[in-house]
Amino acid sequence: MERVSTNVPRGRFEFAQRPETDQSFENALAKARAGDRLTVDDGVELLTTGTAFDGIDPRRKELVLEAADQRRAEVVGEEVTFVANLNNNVTTACNTGCLFCNFKDPAGEFERGQVPDGGVAHTDRGFTKTPADSRRIVTDALERGIYEVTSVSGLHPALALDDDHREALDAQGGPNYKPASMYATDPGTYVEQLEAMAVDGVHLHSMTPEEAAHARRGTDRSYEQVYRRLKRAGLDSVPGTAAEILVDEVRDVICPQKIDTGEWVAAMEAAAAVGLDVTATIMYGHVENEAHRIQHLDVVREFQDRTGAITEFVPLSFVHHDTPLVEKGMVSTGATQAEDELLMAVSRLYLDNVENLQSSWVKFGDELGLKMLSCGANDFMGTILSEEITKRAGGEFGEFRSVREYVEMITAVGRVPAERSTDYRQRRVVDPEEGPFGPTLGPNADGTPLVDRSAVPADD
Repeated sequence: MERVSTNVPRGRFEFAQRPETDQSFENALAKARAGDRLTVDDGVELLTTGTAFDGIDPRRKELVLEAADQRRAEVVGEEVTFVANLNNNVTTACNTGCLFCNFKDPAGEFERGQVPDGGVAHTDRGFTKTPADSRRIVTDALERGIYEVTSVSGLHPALALDDDHREALDAQGGPNYKPASMYATDPGTYVEQLEAMAVDGVHLHSMTPEEAAHARRGTDRSYEQVYRRLKRAGLDSVPGTAAEILVDEVRDVICPQKIDTGEWVAAMEAAAAVGLDVTATIMYGHVENEAHRIQHLDVVREFQDRTGAITEFVPLSFVHHDTPLVEKGMVSTGATQAEDELLMAVSRLYLDNVENLQSSWVKFGDELGLKMLSCGANDFMGTILSEEITKRAGGEFGEFRSVREYVEMITAVGRVPAERSTDYRQRRVVDPEEGPFGPTLGPNADGTPLVDRSAVPADD
């Protein structure tokens, strides 16, 4: 029986949790096909295509993909959705030191004397935007027809929740805090940034659990108090990033300064408690093994059982280029294509309470991104008028995607293209012959094409 090896560096880290079970692949697959709720051991068997052997069995892999595609068809049908959106990340300044990330820049590089005063502190090293900068960027994109603004930023030491929080930190200090006066560009507060981006009814998708923790540091405010304040400022939904792998023995290796699994869950539950939709992610293909991946899915499934707040799950394949994990020799590559396909498929089968799974063309590229639509995915991300996080880690698949491109690619694989709202509650099937080939759901959308690729300047 031919088997292909994976590239995840299993065995190099002495993790307590290993991908070993007493279950059989055949039993796990039968449960998946029947629609039974899977156990952790079932998930490990499906993800490894059998733990009695090393590597992935190509024939068994295809059986898992087929089961996932069938489940996708039963749950969500043939539509492939996408959203017209803009990424407006406020700053790359961050001192957290996550080893998988190359989006961040040391915050000291943004202090006075290091970059010019005024405007956007934007150098080869990174950027910081003022609330006024964010307002201009979002206003321009809104006029072009976007529905959503996504904003996920570094943990700038001067960023506080609001003026009261900043005053308290100025008076008594706090972890990872320096006053805004030390920096060439004042990023404002989280509330000021959200109020600036909450323009004319645009959907604001921001404030990850890690950012919420940053917004309460040095205080006794609860996550619920923080998210309630952010909701008043215009926040509509919360990205469940900063999840990486929700197993602390992995987090201790790749992001020891970030919140732990319990804190991530507590922040997400607080967001749900104040009425905010959330998404959830997994970032895989680095130091973790298959047992960790399934345990992550189990945390997400249990959270969804309690709250029902997750609108989509997004598998994010680790882009290893130019990251500290590679520079330190801890990994040499990311996940294989077979691992990518299996992670998507097993996510569809394991997360029986999450309706929408997203294929990230930024992470996978077009060819593999489209393949994921036959592995359980039913969403193809967004137009992304700016993408900085993956690009700065060495991602090669760029940014900008027009509605026409979406329609052409989705119809080419025999599926039905549909523009959606962030929460999936609004949809508009796009006729591949008639269009319109521009967004229609955004506050100012009228069907005019959002992106004219010929007008996009080439990268320097």
